[in-house]
Parts: sequence; structure tokens; C-alpha cells
Amino acid sequence: MNIVYVTLFTVRMILTLKGLRYVAAFVSMIEVIIYVVGLGLVLDNLNEIQNLIAYAIGYGIGVVAGSLIEEKLALGYITVHVVSTNPDLAFTRKIREKGYGVTSWSSYGMDGDRLSMEILTPRKYELRLYELIQEIDPKAFIISYEPKRIHGGFWVKQVRKGKLMKNKD
Repeated sequence: MNIVYVTLFTVRMILTLKGLRYVAAFVSMIEVIIYVVGLGLVLDNLNEIQNLIAYAIGYGIGVVAGSLIEEKLALGYITVHVVSTNPDLAFTRKIREKGYGVTSWSSYGMDGDRLSMEILTPRKYELRLYELIQEIDPKAFIISYEPKRIHGGFWVKQVRKGKLMKNKD
């Protein structure tokens, strides 16, 4: 029971952080029922050490299961900042051709001219984007973060119209 409870707890926390409060509230109702029933079973059998151990192991497995589920759901968006040693703007074009929203500018690093890019993508396409970047420039510096809010721009319009990532190869 604890595996299910903690998995739901983890997913609920992530849903809350992503701003899906009503879905999170629904998940929490199921979560609390499982928690009360499971805790009741443990408290009724406190003299049985194996029950306490099973409860603790279930908690740990639930954390892992919840994080794996969140990883598969890949809710939200990711912003990837790329600094390429190749200042060629064809890099930007290749990424745009795959459907990613890209803003690029010339920059200067310790060893000369660079191409800096800000790329926005749904989290479910994050790994595919990293592979594409590495394919174009294996020495690129990449850092990513999750934006809290997104407003305006061509890319948001494309997502709303369902046109993003039509070309998946």
C-alpha cells in the first residue's frame, strides 16, 4: 500500500509544482485514503517488526516509482541554453527545421566567436533535442532549466495550433 501511496504523493507534488492544482487535489483524495488504510494496518501490528520494515521499504519504492512516472509523463517545458563553438547560423536553422523554438545571437567566449541559442521545447522532446545538438556540435555547452511561465512568441502559437514536432525524425 505504501508503494501506491508514496507514488501518488510524488506525482501529486509534481502536479502541484506544474500548476495542475485541480488534478493534484483529486490525486490527493485517493492518496489520503490509501495512506489512512495503510497506516492503520501498520499501527494495528506495531509488534510485528517485519510490518514496519515492509512499510519503510514500500515508502522507498514509492519514491522511485513516483519519480519514474513523472519522468515518463514529462510534464511542462524545458529551456535549453546552448553555446556552440561554431558561430555558423546554419546550426539555428537545423534546429528550427525540427520544430524547436530557437532564438540565437552572436556571442564571444574565452577562445573567440560563439553562437548562443535559447531553445524551448516540451520536456518529452528534451533528450531528442540534446541528441540533435550533439550531432551538430559535439563540443557545445548545454545547460537547461524549466521556465515557470511562457507568454507570447511564435512558438507558443505553434503549440496551441498543434503544429509543433510534426516532423519527428
